[in-house]
Amino acid sequence: MDERIKAYDVKMTKSYNNLLEEFGAIRAGRANPHVLDRITVEYYGTPTPLQQVGNVTVPEPRMIQIQPWDASLIKEICKAIQTSDLGINPNTDGKVIRLVFPELTEERRKDLVKEVKKKGEGAKVAVRNIRRDANDAFKKLGKGKEVSEDEVKELEENIQKLTDKYIKDIDKAIEEKSKEIMTV
Repeated sequence: MDERIKAYDVKMTKSYNNLLEEFGAIRAGRANPHVLDRITVEYYGTPTPLQQVGNVTVPEPRMIQIQPWDASLIKEICKAIQTSDLGINPNTDGKVIRLVFPELTEERRKDLVKEVKKKGEGAKVAVRNIRRDANDAFKKLGKGKEVSEDEVKELEENIQKLTDKYIKDIDKAIEEKSKEIMTV
């Protein structure tokens, strides 16, 4: 792959991976520890990811259990979960925190699918913006007579193929996540 194209491929890959990460945080009825990825807890004055202050397990399909290594963190963790956008109240017995995920209603599932599609569209826009930046850069190379018109055309065709590939991958990811959410 041409070095000039490779830089844009890396950017598109980052956009795609970022979308998959966002999809991981959207819960689909089953308990998924990734919904906790964005939650941080004050630990010795430092915001620390939840996974780094305790053991996170999924003992049942609709429950996440958090066992902090330092019992004094239980209140902090509960507070962090309550202030997050998870919409779940943590239960604790003083040693462990349990998050019980209710069954999703049909309406909530449809809302989540809309959210997935919106995030997917955002990723597509990001990929298309990268394509536009690449094309602008290639045209400048052509105007500066650093490369021939044929080379500019070839670079533009290659960046279009790359864009098409990522758009197709994003559409597939949207479809898979939507199907996962709608499966009862």
